[in-house]
Amino acid sequence: MRLGLNLGYLSGPDVRDQIALAQEAERLGYSVVWAAEAYGSDAPTLLAWIAAQTERIDVGSAVMQIPARTPAATAMTAVTLDAVSGGRFRLGLGVSGPQVSEGWHGVRFERPLQRTREYVDIVERALRQEKVAYQGEHFTLPLPDGPGKALRLMMRPVRERIPIYLASIGPKNLELTGQIADGWLSVFFAPEHAAESMEPIRAGREQDGRSMDGFDVVTTVPLVIGDDVAACADEVRAYTALYIGGMGSREQNFYNRLAVRMGFEQAATEVQDLFLNREYRAAAAAVPQEFIDRTALIGPPERIRERLPAYAEAGVTTLTVAFTGGAETLQTRLARLRDLAEAVDAAGLAE
Repeated sequence: MRLGLNLGYLSGPDVRDQIALAQEAERLGYSVVWAAEAYGSDAPTLLAWIAAQTERIDVGSAVMQIPARTPAATAMTAVTLDAVSGGRFRLGLGVSGPQVSEGWHGVRFERPLQRTREYVDIVERALRQEKVAYQGEHFTLPLPDGPGKALRLMMRPVRERIPIYLASIGPKNLELTGQIADGWLSVFFAPEHAAESMEPIRAGREQDGRSMDGFDVVTTVPLVIGDDVAACADEVRAYTALYIGGMGSREQNFYNRLAVRMGFEQAATEVQDLFLNREYRAAAAAVPQEFIDRTALIGPPERIRERLPAYAEAGVTTLTVAFTGGAETLQTRLARLRDLAEAVDAAGLAE
C-alpha cells in the first residue's frame, strides 16, 4: 500500500507550508501529493509550484472540476503539467456538485454521468494527439455552423498515457469509474463498507474483460495523531459536518447519501438540518464518533497501526492522508507524516 498526501485547498497565512509538506512527503517515500479546488485556489497552479520544488513524488489533482474547463483545456493543462514535472502528473477529475457547477461555473448539473463519459473521452483523444472531432450530447467539436475545424494537440505528451482518476460516490458513477478510469478517488472510505463501493467498480472493469489489477484505489483519510481519541475526533468534526451537512442541497448531497448508505441515516439528517440552519457547531457535535472512527485515522500511533491492515485488505492501493483540523502547526503536520510512514512500515504494508 502506497502513501499519498492531500493538501486540499490553498489557504492560510503561510502558503509555503504546502511546499514543506510536499518535500517531507517526498523524503519519506510518499508516492503522490494531491491538490484540490472548489471556488478558491485552483489545483494546476499549486501542482506546478510543487512539481518545480520536488524531484520524485507524483503530483495529482483531486480534483480538477469538469464544469470549470472544456475537455480540450484540461488536456492542455494535463500535458503541460506532465511535461514540467517530468512525467509525474496524475489527472483527477470530478463533476463537483450542483451548487458549484451552476452557481460558480454557470454549467447546468444535468446528466453528470454522460457528461463525465464524454469529457474523459475527449481528453483521452486529445492526449493521444488525435484530431478531435466529437458528436455527443454535451460536447460537439468542432461546432457545425462556423469556421471551426478538428484540431490536434500541438504538444507531444511526455508519456504514452497520463493516468486519469475519477472522484465518484454513487453506484452508477462508481461503475463508470471502473469502465473509463485508471483509478478512483474516494472520500469517507470505511473499510467495513468497502464492498458497497468496490463491487460497482469491479463490475465496470469486468464489462471490458479487465480485472482490478493495476487499478489504483485512492482514499483520502483525515489523520490526527494523539493520545486522546475523542479529542482527535473533535479535530475532524467540522470538516465532516461541512460535507455531510453543507456540500449540496437538502435534496442533493452525495456525501449525505453516502453516510445514509453506511447506516448513519438519523445522524446524517440531524447534521444536515443543523448545518443548513447555520448551527455549525451543533452540526459538528452531532457527527457520530463512530462515523469519524471508521473514516479517519485517529488516536495514538499504535492504534493507527492496528487500523491500517483493514484498508489494505479492503483494496486500498494508495492511502492518502489529509489534515482537517486547521489548528495544527507545520511542525505537527510534518511529525504526523513521519509517524504514519513509520506505522505503515511497522505494519508491513509499505510498498
